[in-house]
Amino acid sequence: MSKTVLNQAPSRDFSFVPDVSVVIPVYGCSSCLEELTERVLAAVKNESRTVEIIFVDDNSPDQAWERILELSQLHAEVRGLKLSRNFGQHAAISAGIARARGRAMIVMDCDLQDIPEEIPTLLAELKEDVEIVLGQRIERQDTWFKQAGSRTFYRTLGWLTDTNYDPSTANFGAYSRKVIDAMNAMPETDRFLPLLARWTGFRTVRTPVVHGERTVGKSSYTLSKLLQMATRIALSFSDKPLRLVMSASFALAGVGLCVAAFAVYRYLMGDVRVAGFTSILASVWLVGSFLMASIGVVGLYVGRMHNETKRRPQYLIWRDSWSNDNA
Repeated sequence: MSKTVLNQAPSRDFSFVPDVSVVIPVYGCSSCLEELTERVLAAVKNESRTVEIIFVDDNSPDQAWERILELSQLHAEVRGLKLSRNFGQHAAISAGIARARGRAMIVMDCDLQDIPEEIPTLLAELKEDVEIVLGQRIERQDTWFKQAGSRTFYRTLGWLTDTNYDPSTANFGAYSRKVIDAMNAMPETDRFLPLLARWTGFRTVRTPVVHGERTVGKSSYTLSKLLQMATRIALSFSDKPLRLVMSASFALAGVGLCVAAFAVYRYLMGDVRVAGFTSILASVWLVGSFLMASIGVVGLYVGRMHNETKRRPQYLIWRDSWSNDNA
């Protein structure tokens, strides 16, 4: 493929800082990319803003990388990143965020359910005292099963992390440069954009946006995958599972003491005639309860050490459409 730039623009210069970076993870929707690019460019340029579009190919199975390369030749604002393997949607978003140069950033999906024409609406709410604007899908154009899976995911994640999540919001949103830099500095291994943005503590507002129907491909998230992701994220961002084990161990210890005391009482009252029964029963319950409590305490310390020492992985960028190695 020719590497001649058909539409040279200042955004090819890495010293140039665009007004807006649009980060889009790509998986299974290569046929949407041309329309998505044109609509994003039109929406942002109508606001007289400069823009860069960063497509992150998460090892999409439909030759999306070749399409991204073509678009990067046609539009100087388009940049493509190809991950070395499929790391997952939020890992792809993190790889794009790490390379976003804009003064503000938009994150959106590639399937056109996030309407590009809503980008100005999000940017308009990104004011001096507002650092994060989330698109609120008032009327979701998804199947009942998809919506039920989403609600289950957010409720499970909220319970495991002791936080409240609004299932009408997802990744589609606008973020200031301050938030971009804060998220890039976070060392978390398991990346989840809504939780990372929430943790920063910057003022967040929600604004209603139109949600489009999915016309190409289908979601790769099943209910089981969503629940697995919620559990994995909770284990990375919260010690509540360890605290639950700790609480259960103390509850069992209390039950064990009661059972042991009852066994001794029965022995003293002459109800137990089998030699050694009382001591064996009391020993099993007491020792088991002590071990459970000990494991719970050790788990809390291990969890704390893990949170303090983990490092954010470098998602391997196999190819960059702006580099010399883009064949």
